[in-house]
Amino acid sequence: MQYWDSNFVNRSAIFEPFSFLRKYLTDFSCWPSVHDLNNLCTLRNQIIVTHSGKPVNFVSQQFGKQNREQKYESRIYLSGHIQTRAQNWHDFFNALVWQVFPQSKSILNQIHYRAQLTESKSNINKRCAIRDAATSFDESGVIVISSNRTLIQLLEHFQWKELFWRHRKSILSSMRFFVYGHGLYEKALNPYSGMTGKGIIFRVENDYFSKTLPDQLLSADKMLESFLSQTLLSSSTLTPIPLLGYPGWIRDNENEAYYDNKEYFRDQRRFNG
Repeated sequence: MQYWDSNFVNRSAIFEPFSFLRKYLTDFSCWPSVHDLNNLCTLRNQIIVTHSGKPVNFVSQQFGKQNREQKYESRIYLSGHIQTRAQNWHDFFNALVWQVFPQSKSILNQIHYRAQLTESKSNINKRCAIRDAATSFDESGVIVISSNRTLIQLLEHFQWKELFWRHRKSILSSMRFFVYGHGLYEKALNPYSGMTGKGIIFRVENDYFSKTLPDQLLSADKMLESFLSQTLLSSSTLTPIPLLGYPGWIRDNENEAYYDNKEYFRDQRRFNG
């Protein structure tokens, strides 16, 4: 049984994207129902729609054999219904990501739906490469935003110790990691060395970091939506990121020796191998 913790946002800075929802979440003394999740949109005067124009509505998980239109991603696209398991962190975090990044979640759902149609028409019995990448980002995605070209280059070249330790102050002032994947959020409840995200990187101007957190998240959502709309998503567009290297995300990384762990902070060859 999974136990509810209304103060989960305070466990780690990893949960920062949900921090502006804290005042609503702490009202839940027990697991929020699908009604509560839908009401959260109402309380925030937020309307979320799919790319097919359907209002998003969280519904209880249904069991039994389903035809193609009733499959998870297809059902979201065609009806706006997001099947959500009760008392389940994984599905709860998925619902919150829809709240924080609604535009990009919508386009990601459309990518899934169109890929499923292609698979169905071609009688493909396994997920295509595009849907594999979409699933990977949906579960483990990280939005990386920086105004510093050097930091981006270090990240792209897997220079982890140089990036996270020697450029620590620069990271805190000009590079942000926003966890996107709901699977990563579930893991962050009990973080462990080995947690790795799949990053999409955006370069911004310096004034991005002077915005409020909600405005930063809104901009990140728009940038990601545009990227997903214009770029053919594949595993090659996703950069492996050892999440717990980010300063302050785990107490252990306050020590330089933490970054000498080559099993976690791998070079490019070992990540790709």
